[in-house]
Formats: sequence, structure tokens, C-alpha cells
Amino acid sequence: MTGLHWPLSLTRTGKKTYTLANNMKDTKINYILNIIARWFVGLVFLFSSFTKGVDPLGTAFKVQEYMTAWSIGSFTFEWALPMANFLSVALICAEFVVGVLLLTGSFRRLSAWLLAAMMLFFTVTTLVDAITNKVTDCGCFGDAVKLTNWQTFWKNVVLDIPTVWIFLTQKLRYRPRFERDMIVLIVSVALMVGFEVYNICNEPCIDFRSWKVGNRMIETDQTLQMKSYMTYKNLNTGEEVEIETKDWAAYQDTTLWQLVGSRVVDPHEIKADGFSMLDMEGNDMAVDMLCSPDYLIIATLPHPDLNDISERGLRALKAVNEMALDKDIMMVVLSSALTENIQSFIYDNNLQLEFYGADEKAILVMARAMPAFVLMKDGVVVGKWHYRNVGNLLDYGFDNGQDSN
Repeated sequence: MTGLHWPLSLTRTGKKTYTLANNMKDTKINYILNIIARWFVGLVFLFSSFTKGVDPLGTAFKVQEYMTAWSIGSFTFEWALPMANFLSVALICAEFVVGVLLLTGSFRRLSAWLLAAMMLFFTVTTLVDAITNKVTDCGCFGDAVKLTNWQTFWKNVVLDIPTVWIFLTQKLRYRPRFERDMIVLIVSVALMVGFEVYNICNEPCIDFRSWKVGNRMIETDQTLQMKSYMTYKNLNTGEEVEIETKDWAAYQDTTLWQLVGSRVVDPHEIKADGFSMLDMEGNDMAVDMLCSPDYLIIATLPHPDLNDISERGLRALKAVNEMALDKDIMMVVLSSALTENIQSFIYDNNLQLEFYGADEKAILVMARAMPAFVLMKDGVVVGKWHYRNVGNLLDYGFDNGQDSN
């Protein structure tokens, strides 16, 4: 592999200076390494943008979290909170487009500069995040893959290596094809924006969250008992062994075994962090509700301001309410609003619904829309619908017991 050749230029005084532009020698190995680097980074960018593109609102919530948590001295970013949805769509689209440009070799110089700028931003941001831990999950792969802050930073460091090579070799065998490259750019932007808009206007087409259709959220078999476990470390070999607490006697030799941890497994614990369903007296009814062997429709109103519901969303809520009353199906509403606001909302809209309180973030993990409808039975998520698709819920075969999504 040859070194860099830095072209010379002359100043008015005749002094030789080196420009920042560079010409990597055009050899076959250099070009092959450029292709490998572009495909590696491009595929990572496509995967990252897809996992976020299926749920742009989730990325918007993460953007809001950064805006709230971060500041530079006395300068804060909370003024940009209303722009979170736009920034989410733009960021995901930019990541997807750069990935496509890298894979297709389109606008190679532009894509190299965009990639370098994005990776510089990502690397610095994740380093600060790893050190300060103000945001515990950057959301770089949405809800599909969870990484710690330090894992995210080192992932970016790994990507920085091929990024530098792509930048240095951006001119190798590059033949501008403006019309073809412009078509690739326009089509990729249109595809990703359309994909994001679809997932904003509906529940995510692929659900990576805990309340995915088909998931069992709580174990309803009452014969299952709570179990506790202890982890011991062998002081000679360093091996760690996890056992049930009832078998603890075999590991009580303190010269050989050291207790390093313990955990309790409750089979009847809801498999969603921070989830609750508080009645007006403050009692958590989540376990009783979700364990019901009968159908249960949970309408979600995540925003604290119930006036944020659209007219179409309100019509959907009323239609499902009427259907539930007609078919004698239990229906409740999960909301983060204050009690007095809930009472006013019920009275103003003549609703016959029982409201339960929950944390806004916990509701948004369950479903994104305002409202969305989650159908539960025997602890399992049977179906989930955005209010725009409420017709599918109204046509659901409750009587014959079929399950549809």
C-alpha cells in the first residue's frame, strides 16, 4: 500500500505549502479496500436507520431526552423540543441515504464528507454520554439492539477506522454520473421518508418492544412458584455457578466459594419495567387486569393533556367503547393525565369508561398512538391497533375466538 501524496501549491511569496486535498495512489488493493470499507459502514448505517425507521417516534423521544439532559454551560436545548419529530425523521433519513450512497458508490465525495461529519458527531456525543451517563441508552439501533454507553462509543470507534479510509480514498476511480446518482439520492430519500411517515401514522410495522403482539406479559399459571437464586464464585478457578437458594448448603465452604450475587424470579411479575394500572384510590390493578382469562381492551392515552387527542382519535375511542359495551367486553383507558382532567374528559365526551393511571413513558412503550388499542387475553398481547386502523379492531372476531392483528 502506498503512502499519501500531498499536492503542492505556491503562495504569492513563492513559498511551498501543502493543501489538505490528497491523492491516494490508484492501486487495485486500495480500491478493493475502499469497496470493503464502504460496504461495511453502509450496511451498518442501513441496519441502524431501519431499526429506528420502524419507530421514528421512539427516536424522537430519545432526541427529546438528549435535549432535556444536555446543556453547554447555561445554554440548554429545551427550546428545540417541538422540533424533535422533524429532527428524528431527518436524522434517520440522512443515515439511510448515506448508507445507500456508500453501497452504490453514488456521490462518493459527498457521501465521504457526510459520513465523516456524522461519525465525528456520533463519536464525540457517545464519548460524552459514556463519561457523564446523562442518557443511559443512545438508541442508535432503536429498540432492536440495546447497547451500553461505552459499547456504543467503542462501536463508533470501530466504524471510525473504515470511515477514515473512505474519506482518504474518495477519489479512487471515481467517475461522476450525476443523473444516475441523483436518481439514487431522490429514490432513497423518498423511500425512507415514506417508510417513516407510514410508521408514524400506524403502529410500527415491526415491534421490537416488550408489548409485541404474541408476547406473554404475565404468567397466569397459579401453580408456578417464586424462585430465588444465588451465584457463587469458585475462589480457585474463578468459575461462577448459579444455584437455587434451596441448594445453598453445598456451597458454604468459604475457603472455596464466595457469594457474589442473588436474584428472585417471580413468574407473576409483569414483563414491562415501570408498568402499572392505578385506580382512583392509588391501588395497582395491573396484575389482576392482565391475568384476566377474558378479553380486555386497553385504550392508551399517553399524553398528560387529554385535549391532544384528535377528532379522529376521539371518534375511534367512542366507537370502540360502544362496541365493547355491545359485546360485553371489558374496556379500560390507561392515561397519564391528572384525575381532575380525566373526570372533565369523561364528562365532556359522555364516555362510559374506567380510567387507570400510568407513567407516560410506560404507556408509550406499550403503544405510540393517542389513542391506541391493545387487546389482552390471559396475559398475552392478542392485538394492537393505531386509532387510524380501528376498523380492524371493530371487525375482530371476538365471538368465534379468532386472533388477528
